[in-house]
Amino acid sequence: MKTYYAPSELIINEDGSVFHLHVRPEQLADKIILVGDPGRVEVVASHLENHECNIASREFHTITGTYQGKRISVISTGIGCDNVDIVLNEIDALANIDFQTRETKEQLRSLELVRIGTCGGLQPYTPVGSYICSEISIGFDGLLNFYAGRNAVCDLPMERALLNHLGWSGNLCCPAPYVIHANEELVERIASTDMVRGITVACGGFFGPQGRQLRIPLADPHQNEKIGSFEYDGLRITNYEMESSALAGLSRLLGHRATTVCLVIANRVAQEANTDYKKLMNNLIQMVLERI
Repeated sequence: MKTYYAPSELIINEDGSVFHLHVRPEQLADKIILVGDPGRVEVVASHLENHECNIASREFHTITGTYQGKRISVISTGIGCDNVDIVLNEIDALANIDFQTRETKEQLRSLELVRIGTCGGLQPYTPVGSYICSEISIGFDGLLNFYAGRNAVCDLPMERALLNHLGWSGNLCCPAPYVIHANEELVERIASTDMVRGITVACGGFFGPQGRQLRIPLADPHQNEKIGSFEYDGLRITNYEMESSALAGLSRLLGHRATTVCLVIANRVAQEANTDYKKLMNNLIQMVLERI
């Protein structure tokens, strides 16, 4: 049975585009590169051979074109898992809902999504300049807890082990973190042999949620020490960023393939940072374009 989506639930603009992205269904490619910064869309798209569309709406910027015969859409999400919730649901609607009838299409169109971003390293072996591909993401944002089926796609034993290790209870990090695996085949292809494969924590903020203290004291001053020392099946948490868990979780629930790759621009253990990373980022962009 097909599902009908009311105008209040799926908002379609007068030009036939989806509400926030302002993209029409025919403008979306099956291979998608996501970036946080709208300005980075132009950087990625500069490598494309042609541009079919160039659409900007709020923090969402979309360019679709081809790279070595592959049709690719480059889309900015802005910062945070809340924005990824908007982008992933609207991307999926473009692919799998008929905008004329407002009904689910008969055949699932499965997309391939790779997020390219920056992150903070949490281990001595993830120094500034490293590339990390997220095999597993831990969501401190709580987003996936609002969707049915989250337990079926999450690593529940690892979630419990992490909560026990952190000793979190009461008001701390509620709702509980969720643990989600990226698509294995995509990780293998994108990470290849020259990226660190790791566990990424996606935080709901840049300061307190990532253990940064400025003028407000932290609820758990030892959070980063605990996270850095956590080990599960021989794996350690490698980095902080702010989007990977929502991307991996929503993609798995929707039937898409996704992973995140990040350039380490700060190492929290060494307390070092590098803001002059354009060349390293451009190298990462080229690697992803070759492998997607």
